[in-house]
Parts: sequence; structure tokens; C-alpha cells
Amino acid sequence: MDLLAIIVATLAAGTGSVWIAALLMRFGVRTGGGGVNPQHLLSLAAGALLATAFMHLLPEAFEGGVEPSRLFAVLLFGLVFFFLLDKAELWHHGHEHHHIHVEPEGHAAKHGHAQHDHDHGHGHAHGPRIGGWTVLTGDSVHCFGDGILIASAFIADIRLGMVAALAVLAHEVPHHIGDLIVLRQTSSDSRAALVKVSLAGTMTVLGGVVGWWLVDQLHGLLPYFLVLAGSSFVYVALADLIPQLQKQLPARQTAAQIAWLIAGIALVTVVSQLAHAGHDHDGGHDHGAHTQTRTQAISDANAA
Repeated sequence: MDLLAIIVATLAAGTGSVWIAALLMRFGVRTGGGGVNPQHLLSLAAGALLATAFMHLLPEAFEGGVEPSRLFAVLLFGLVFFFLLDKAELWHHGHEHHHIHVEPEGHAAKHGHAQHDHDHGHGHAHGPRIGGWTVLTGDSVHCFGDGILIASAFIADIRLGMVAALAVLAHEVPHHIGDLIVLRQTSSDSRAALVKVSLAGTMTVLGGVVGWWLVDQLHGLLPYFLVLAGSSFVYVALADLIPQLQKQLPARQTAAQIAWLIAGIALVTVVSQLAHAGHDHDGGHDHGAHTQTRTQAISDANAA
């Protein structure tokens, strides 16, 4: 049952987010004027990621009976690891594109990475044609990792898995918009671009299956997997999404950013409560007892 839920959730988060991005590009997303724009989506995603990490993933991990100092060490390791991963990606693209990007005036001086649409190579709109394949490769690896994180959350608790899948969906939508823009600039066939990004999104399912097998085999390490997932969400929100929102804007646009950020937090909270109510109604699941049982089993295994 867990595996089926993981497959459905990762398919929705990986491929579903691509189709939502395509629909928004066609009907709803505007770079100026009224309506929903990419800045709103980034704010929504940042709120969803932070809420999932601090209100769900990390508390669940700390209920697993592992010494807090170890989990904080893993959290620190995760943040540094994802920082180094980002640096490697920027270094790779900097050499590949020979620094041909022109930075926006003013903003580039404040944010040295402004020549990138950031997030794992999602925005090299003015690069050579091979940039499209670079985006697809990077996106596939990123989606695979998302699948492992979602699987870790599902194995801990099905409600936690649903919330994690929602957070991944929220933050992948604006990034897939960037993917589609890049691929449409390297090819005139917009349908082919959609198919390619959708195929990259299916790597989330593969990551989910691998994560289900891996975490199931190493169940005693589940709290560490959850902390690593939390560190990924925190890093993406604070180092990737929020810096893109740090611009001098009129009061109305600033208020809209804050409102969408709060909406992301509220969305995760509401979905979590609905999942909690539905899960309790169907199976009378006692989360505290489940956590204690799992912790006792881990302790017994360590003692043996």
C-alpha cells in the first residue's frame, strides 16, 4: 500500500507539476500587470517548503528517538551538502556558457548569481542549444532526489508523505515553467518541449521506488532521511526561492509576495489537517503510539 501511494504521489509531484506549469504558462502566468505571476508562485512554493520542513519533517524526525545532537549534525551536513551541490552546478554552467549572460543592472551587483534563473540550471535562456539538454539532465537528477525524499516521508507516515508531495509539487511548478521556457527557446516545437520535461518529471517516480526500497531496508535510519529531506526543503526555500523575491518593489507587490508566502504555509497546514482527519477516521491511527512502537523497535534492534 505504501508503494502504491508513493507511486501516485511522485507521479503527481513530478509529471503533474509539469502539466500545471504548462497550463499556467498558457492561461494564467504574466510577467507584468495583473494576475498570477512567477513571483507569486515562488512565494507560494517558499511558504510550502518551509512549512513542510519545520512543521512536519523535522518534528517527525525528532520524535524517532535519535539523539537531537546527531539530527542537528545531519541538518547542518545537509545544508552544506546542498550548498556545495549548487556551487558545483553554477561552476559547471559558468564554464559551459563562458559567462555570456548579461546581468540585470543593480540586481546583479546585489545577487552575484542573477545571471542564472537559478535552481539547478533552470534558466539559461540565452545559452547555446545544448543548454536544453543540460536543463533536462539536471532536472532529471533533481526529480529523482525529490522522489527519494517523498518516499522517506511516506514510510514515516502517509500524512507526512502527502504533505511532502504537495511541497515538492508547489516548488517544482515555477521551476518547470523555467524549463519549458528554455526548451521552447532551443526548439520551435512547444509540444516536444512539454513531452521532454514530462519525461524528466517521471524520474520522481523512479526515485520514489528506489527510496521506498532503500528506506525500507534501512528503517532504523529513517529519522536521518527525514532530516536530510528537511534540510533540502529549507535550503531550496532560503537559498534559491526567497533570494529571487528580495527585490525593491512597490508596497502592493511586496504585500502580494507576503500574502502568497502565507498562503503556501496555510496550504500545507490545511492539507495536513485534512489528511490527519481522514486518516484517523479511516483507521483510528494513533501517531504517538506508532512513533513509540517504531522507536522501541529501533532501540531493541540496536540492543541486539
